[in-house]
Amino acid sequence: MIDRGAIGVVIVDDQALFRAGIRMLIESQPDLRLLGEAGDGSAAIALVARTAPDVVLMDLRMPVMDGIEATRRIVEAGGPARVVVLTTFDLDEAAARAIRAGASGFVLKDAEPDFLLAAIRTVHAGSAVIAPSATAALFEHLGGDRRPDAVPPAFDALTDRERDIFALAAKGLSNAEIARREFVSEATVKTHISRILAKLGLRDRVQLVVFAHEHGLV
Repeated sequence: MIDRGAIGVVIVDDQALFRAGIRMLIESQPDLRLLGEAGDGSAAIALVARTAPDVVLMDLRMPVMDGIEATRRIVEAGGPARVVVLTTFDLDEAAARAIRAGASGFVLKDAEPDFLLAAIRTVHAGSAVIAPSATAALFEHLGGDRRPDAVPPAFDALTDRERDIFALAAKGLSNAEIARREFVSEATVKTHISRILAKLGLRDRVQLVVFAHEHGLV
């Protein structure tokens, strides 16, 4: 029996066979609900507007409109949907661009089913997900050879403690790791992260990492 409060999911991929596999996985979970499927980015935008999903599983390379532009438009629309990019590679420039466009993380297409399910639930809960093998590569892609942007005034609003937490989160440490490092509870770290995101106008920890690297704060 599906929970009426189940997490609404949309699948976007141009390969029908791949969508079928993800569909079966989602439909096997009582706390997840499949709201629809799309085969390209343009159709995805219309589907998301119509169904208001919680999580969108987004392929990158598709006809008509790619997943990067679709992600950007979905995020800019300001709805509840959080985008998880599905990619064949550990990390390439397209995945990094999707994260800059507002994706809440990415998962490899050959990931274990349990990892994908956990990713959906984690992103819905407000956190972010990155394929475990790709954190260092993400930093490299986000940093690159580009000159850092000027640090916005909003960063000055962070307290000293919040800046410490920000720096550790930007390096990829989990709440538990930050708590051990700073000798505080995980609940305290979560509160600090929430305040940091609110002050900087960021959606989640992936966006925090992007912000840190684009402004030379790591």
